[in-house]
Amino acid sequence: MPPPSDIVKVAIEWPGANAQLIEFDQVLFTAHAPVLLTHIRGDIKNGTILRLAISPMRAARQLLERIQSHGIDARLEALKELAKLSADPTFATEFINMEGLATLARLVESGTHFGEMLAFTLTAFLELMDHGIVSWDLISVSFIKQIAGYVNQPMVDVSILQRSLAILESMVLNSHSLYQRVAQETPVAQLIAHLQVSNQEIQTYAIALINALFLKTPEDRRQVPADVCDLCVCLWQEMASTLAQKHLRGIILNHIIRGNRPVKAEMAHQLYVLQVLTFNLLEERMMTKMDPNDQTQRDIIFELRRIAFDGDNDPSGTEKRKAIYTKDYKMLGFTNPVNPAMDFTQTPPGMLALDNMLYLAKVHQDTYIRIVLENCSREDKHECPFGRSAIELTRMLCDILQVGELPNEGCNDFHPMFFTHEHAWEEFFCVCIQLLNKTWKEMRATAEDFNKVMTVVREQITRALAMKPPSLEQLRVKLRSLSYSEILRLRQSERMSQDDFQSPPIIELRERIQPEILELIKQQRLNRLCEGSCFRKLGNRRRQEKFWFCRLSLNHKVLHYGDLDESPQGEVPFELLTDKIPVSDIKAVLTGKDCPHMKEKSALKQNKEVLELAFSVLYDPDEALNFVAPSKYEYCIWTDGLSALLGKELGSDLTRSDLDTLMSMEMKLRLLDLENITIPEAPPPVPKEPSTYNFTYSYG
Repeated sequence: MPPPSDIVKVAIEWPGANAQLIEFDQVLFTAHAPVLLTHIRGDIKNGTILRLAISPMRAARQLLERIQSHGIDARLEALKELAKLSADPTFATEFINMEGLATLARLVESGTHFGEMLAFTLTAFLELMDHGIVSWDLISVSFIKQIAGYVNQPMVDVSILQRSLAILESMVLNSHSLYQRVAQETPVAQLIAHLQVSNQEIQTYAIALINALFLKTPEDRRQVPADVCDLCVCLWQEMASTLAQKHLRGIILNHIIRGNRPVKAEMAHQLYVLQVLTFNLLEERMMTKMDPNDQTQRDIIFELRRIAFDGDNDPSGTEKRKAIYTKDYKMLGFTNPVNPAMDFTQTPPGMLALDNMLYLAKVHQDTYIRIVLENCSREDKHECPFGRSAIELTRMLCDILQVGELPNEGCNDFHPMFFTHEHAWEEFFCVCIQLLNKTWKEMRATAEDFNKVMTVVREQITRALAMKPPSLEQLRVKLRSLSYSEILRLRQSERMSQDDFQSPPIIELRERIQPEILELIKQQRLNRLCEGSCFRKLGNRRRQEKFWFCRLSLNHKVLHYGDLDESPQGEVPFELLTDKIPVSDIKAVLTGKDCPHMKEKSALKQNKEVLELAFSVLYDPDEALNFVAPSKYEYCIWTDGLSALLGKELGSDLTRSDLDTLMSMEMKLRLLDLENITIPEAPPPVPKEPSTYNFTYSYG
């Protein structure tokens, strides 16, 4: 008879004792502990291990008493246990309700705890606050000063420093009122000093606090009371100046990015946040419109014109000067050459685009002049408008690098190269504007193709950034390799690898098309053999090399060949080719080291290049016509053509390449009308036959 379902065999564990196997009667237990059984009854099965523990309320009361005891060892053990239990939300609620959090704060403020005892106290405090049960606004000023003091001390225990930095970061992120106090008590210079240590966790927490201070800085004076407005503005300016410091970038680059250890995920996220915040310093210029009536701003545009066209000696006369200026601004590529200031009234990119253009013109003057003059001198409508391109490129870069946006949670996408240069943003623009000009020429673009070019340039930049180049110079190298033709190749390759191209209908379509494509390649190879090719006639070293020519008859039945005194300029008539071999006599085609003329003892035997271009035609009676192709292309053409004559498969690299290219083109053409349409995995079901065919129309 099976045991009742309410009785299960379980193991009972108790701290400090061995587990015991007992029979557990759930019905009987309900009468004595209904509340407990409500939580665990549904999970109790045979073989379950039940771990008995003190209730959260009792544990909180006991720990609170122990951490206030006079015995140092007992207090240390209590704080150590408290640091572990504080992560449990039920225990945390009970402990906080008993004023336990206030007790921990008083212990920290007293300054009497050091070493492990203080580290466990700070850990427990941070864990309890992270539950969000108590507001950070209730933290006292004396507590903040004490925590900030640990951060500012030159020599402090690593665990204490780590937890102190974490507590200050939580204060800044969770309380606007505490932000000002933390910013005053914690100098940014001291935080930067913590980046030079070898402990990556300390570095991570230090950068996190720097990011939090800048992220929560009120930029708008309307967001803060009047009495603290000037303080907030000064803090924001200090943080902005700190992020732009060469000293900070150098420390991050040398002590973190180029350190001996790999960058961990949390550190990568903080570097990404720092990168975004640094670029956010550009937001003000990005959102500033140009005032067409502001003479200072108009002088910057005039400076662009002067550098490009060396206009120091301006003509006299207002009307004449205005006409020349308009012509020059048109050659500079502005949309509004009469008043180019109007091109900078749209935000983004606003005045940031003009800043980028001026930096290029002054710092990379030769590049700027070359780009402008190269395009304005064209008369074939293929000129790239520099002004319009620079403005649109700036808008694109702001979008790619999230200028003006808050950092994304969990994103680790930082780029080391932006920490390598004092003017990383401007230099990045200069690299990309040269890329845009290069891509424009490769695409043979006109004004109508402007948006298409910008789409390709965006893809080139995002692909290069995804490779995480360590420097701007490496970025140039990677962008140089991502030419327009390479982008087209990558697009084609990626599209062919998409799921749609692996579905059964597409695979079936490819199988139907492939024989047609192979037949097309076969006919092309035979046509090339009919045109013929010139080969070098190899002899011994003392004799002068001669040429010979071979071609296939138009009916594909005979190979004609013969000697020539010199390399022919065009097609050689059949009449001059005195020797011939019937295709029906050909026994085999040999390649490489299997060829008779490659087996002979000569210097050619050791020449790898010649070996790869050699092939022979064996015919009756065991004679061979030996070839050394002038190039790899001709080698593939002839070996494919001879294989086709013998009814064998075409197996050269050229055939595989041609097959992939032609198959891709044919598939795209046939699927052109099905773009953005989901192709079903299986054909639709065939409907049932009608019960009668009397519905057909009778012409009688």
